[in-house]
Amino acid sequence: MTPEDELEISKEELPQTLPILSLRNTVLFPGVVIPITAPRDKSIRLIKDANNFNKLIGVVAQKDESVEDPKLKDIYNIGTVAKIIKVLQMPDGNTTVIIQGKKRFEIERVISETPYITSNIKDNPEENPGKENSEFNAIIDSIKDLSLEIIKRNPNIPSEASFAIKNIESNSFLINFVASNLNLQIFEKQELLEIGDARSKLEKLNTYIEKETSLISVEKKIRGRVKNQMEKIFSITQNKRIKVLSLDRLDIIEN
Repeated sequence: MTPEDELEISKEELPQTLPILSLRNTVLFPGVVIPITAPRDKSIRLIKDANNFNKLIGVVAQKDESVEDPKLKDIYNIGTVAKIIKVLQMPDGNTTVIIQGKKRFEIERVISETPYITSNIKDNPEENPGKENSEFNAIIDSIKDLSLEIIKRNPNIPSEASFAIKNIESNSFLINFVASNLNLQIFEKQELLEIGDARSKLEKLNTYIEKETSLISVEKKIRGRVKNQMEKIFSITQNKRIKVLSLDRLDIIEN
């Protein structure tokens, strides 16, 4: 996403009402594209209706993933308006949907809960510092460097993620992309989503990234120590085997 794309999205007017899709274990950020699975009948109905209409839905995270039929009290009231990119019917019968976050919104009032939650919403814009804010830009550069370091050290993250981060032009999208992919609890990601000031969000994100970098360093040291211990044990075991074999051969020669 480019700064031009972001400006275009910011100018888009949100509809007054939207169907609300609640997600388990996922917080959607503006600009980010994710696949989701819709196992509930209500969710499938919602997605089909929206896909046949304007393809826009309000996406919110559940407070408790164990709730099977979440009501208003079970979901966060700030989420992200999303556009349905593609709906896929999988061989196992599940429905997978590719969605892209557009902009933040807030639930004002629930209009209906059947056949799914529909509510009045309002725009919840984010305040961004100017392009010439040198301190903000310096933290952005730090976020990029630390994120690339995490990707380099973590074998579970595909190397393509480095390419993506290096080519992100929009500062806001960089913040959202990193927040979406960082190994955080749902309530921590929700906390980041709800921060309306980009500078404050960036500073909070930076503390999480520094913590993640420290954890990876500690894990790397522990793995290194375990590896050294295993090599020592292996070496001792091999030496004992060699000694036993040597004694056996000597016993054969003497006999």
